[in-house]
Amino acid sequence: MKQRILQLFTLSLLLFFPWRLLAQNGSGIISGMVTDSLNEHIPYSNIQLKKLGLRTTSDKNGKFIFRNVPAGTHLISISITGFEKQQQEVSVVANQTTTTTIVLQNQRADLSEVIVSASRRAESLSQTPSSVTVLTAKDINTQSTISPNLANILAYSVPGLGTSTNQTGNSGQTLRGRNVLVLIDGIPQSTPLRAGGRDIRSIDPSVIERIEVIKGATAIYGNGAEGGLINYITKKANTGKRFGGYSQAGLTGNLKGDSTIGYRFSQQLFGKEGKFDYIVSGMYEKSGVFRDAKGVTLSPEYGLGETKSYNGFTKLGYDISDKQRIELMYNYFSSRQKSEYITKEGVYGQSPAIGVQGVRPGVEEGTRYNHNANLQYTNRSIFGNTDLTANVYFQDFYTIYSNSASFFGSGQSAIKSTKKGARVNLNTPFQLTPNVPMQVNYGLDLMNDKTSQDLVDGRIWVPEMNMVNFAPYFQATANIFTDLTIKAGLRAENINIDVDDFNTLATGANGAGSIAVQGGKLNYNALVFNAGARYSAFKIFNPFISYAQSFSVFELGRVLRAAKANTLSQLETKPIIVNNYEAGFSSTLGKLNLSAAYYYSTSKLGANLLEVNGVYISQRIPERVYGFEVQADYSIFNDLIIGGNYAQVEGKGDVDNDGKFNGEKDVYLNTTRIPPSKATVYLKYSGIRNLSLDLNWMRIGDRNRFSPNATTGKYLIGEGPVKAYNLFNLAASYQVTKPLKVNLGVENVLNKFYYPSISQFYGSNINYVAGNGRRFNLSVGYGF
Repeated sequence: MKQRILQLFTLSLLLFFPWRLLAQNGSGIISGMVTDSLNEHIPYSNIQLKKLGLRTTSDKNGKFIFRNVPAGTHLISISITGFEKQQQEVSVVANQTTTTTIVLQNQRADLSEVIVSASRRAESLSQTPSSVTVLTAKDINTQSTISPNLANILAYSVPGLGTSTNQTGNSGQTLRGRNVLVLIDGIPQSTPLRAGGRDIRSIDPSVIERIEVIKGATAIYGNGAEGGLINYITKKANTGKRFGGYSQAGLTGNLKGDSTIGYRFSQQLFGKEGKFDYIVSGMYEKSGVFRDAKGVTLSPEYGLGETKSYNGFTKLGYDISDKQRIELMYNYFSSRQKSEYITKEGVYGQSPAIGVQGVRPGVEEGTRYNHNANLQYTNRSIFGNTDLTANVYFQDFYTIYSNSASFFGSGQSAIKSTKKGARVNLNTPFQLTPNVPMQVNYGLDLMNDKTSQDLVDGRIWVPEMNMVNFAPYFQATANIFTDLTIKAGLRAENINIDVDDFNTLATGANGAGSIAVQGGKLNYNALVFNAGARYSAFKIFNPFISYAQSFSVFELGRVLRAAKANTLSQLETKPIIVNNYEAGFSSTLGKLNLSAAYYYSTSKLGANLLEVNGVYISQRIPERVYGFEVQADYSIFNDLIIGGNYAQVEGKGDVDNDGKFNGEKDVYLNTTRIPPSKATVYLKYSGIRNLSLDLNWMRIGDRNRFSPNATTGKYLIGEGPVKAYNLFNLAASYQVTKPLKVNLGVENVLNKFYYPSISQFYGSNINYVAGNGRRFNLSVGYGF
């Protein structure tokens, strides 16, 4: 059925595609450019000749054209979210081309209205039929002043994303109750073959220009985006300078207890010389001991205290011509912990696990390295109006975990993942009819992902999984009646995974309990579909609806390491296909901006994590996840803004597979997947010259869906009750002189003693760790 839809859709494009339009007698052409007050081109603005009923949109370079326009004077109307609506008269002479430039005035200072991650092309946020959160450079800088941990930054900023763990990993920090795919400039950071929970914290925020979060299942970047995707878009050179830079140095620490002081240095250099532009950046951070509100040392188990972090980044660009560009990006990130403390277990529900002086067993923990490289070529007119983006990329990732006693002999495990990929993306704009501008986006993705999990002592826990993913895709967008955007697309997933023969870890001495498993090849094929519509005629009510599917190879590594059968074909390795239904709107009512969305997602096979006899397994049952999000901000005065968001999500598993989700055997999905409700409120004040203040409040709500084991009285992983807690953070920035700025961030301003939600829902003594006490982050930055 889906293939027939694609064939009919493609045929209609071919039939209506205007390969050649001839000028009619008595008519001319209007050719124009849309810019802002700084002469920057504005793409995808809505342009209309009202009396004639002709409509079009400006292309990615701000250009537009009307053909066959009757001679005479005509009124052009131009609009796009974020700018004041503009009207301009144009006189058309028969058989001639009239050129015009239209300058729009900004409604708001930021340009966050144009995104690239939802469709792999630049498009207006107001015309995107899905829920999107964009963090601008200003947002990132403000939150980084409080904490440079990206997991914290995203938790405060993105409704629907679970709260931060206050650890090196992001286990349980799901998006809308499902796994999220993390990208750096489109390069996958997640390891869905063996999820390690290290993808959110995979780059330093100092080199990120913006973050685009697409919420809800999507297949636009391939495997792993069941709940959506997070795309870190790295900085570009400041092309207004031949040579410039920014230097920053800072101190961090708790306000109670000793040995907490840490420091951080970063340096960026950038500029443009002729056709060549560059940006080079380096960062080093050493954190001190982390302590709770009482001054007690936090458990070092997967902790962020006593870590050394490094980030090296460079991006080099060369403009071959005004339409062609080549760009090379490389980023290195590392974060390693070397602690002088060991963990003293707490008592779940009574007292926290803490750090006490001692020698930690094994080697340094954390991400040893995360290399990312991307070589990209763009051509804004490779043939006709079609533009091309082609790139090859490479990612090499290696991380080491804490010592574990969950298997015989104990030890430290490490995940290694190497990805190599190539992408070709083409975009062709055209007029489907004189009144219906359209764009088609089509291309091909090719990726090789090799992932394994070994023990540091050489034993194999998860053998190398060698995946080759080949996926052509097609996406079309049409603007009907100017304000109605219709979008639909297909992606054909073709995945082959090779697994060598291997032996599972022994459960006793001399290899006892080890199972020899015969490897083989797994093949997956799927056609995933998306469709949506958004109506943007009125700022007071801008609604959308959407349907989208995602395709994910189930976390194969967890299945392999717990194998009880002796052949790969006998294991449960079916993929996860998620269907996401969503409706929402955005509104602007004077000084009030409001948006909301409700979503409902289903999958015939899910992955609810369970603990059975001390071993973690995944429960493969039908699932449904549903929830809603609300976000608003209001300008009380010109220099005082209040805003915030609220998100709630719930999920159930259909154990008896009767399609009802409410039988006696059916279950709530545990809190490793479904986060408690989350609310945030912020106040931004800039009424004092050169000073800006941001006060943030976050409340994590209760979640109590499960009972302890009747025999042991203990909770299984993910089933511990979460009690609500509140946190306040403060960011202050003072511009001493034009180049010199002083920043102060305070985390947990009220020094609240609390347990993060992950400490509560894990339900174990060793994971029952308190949150950070009051911490400060003081820095000085100098631009030149």
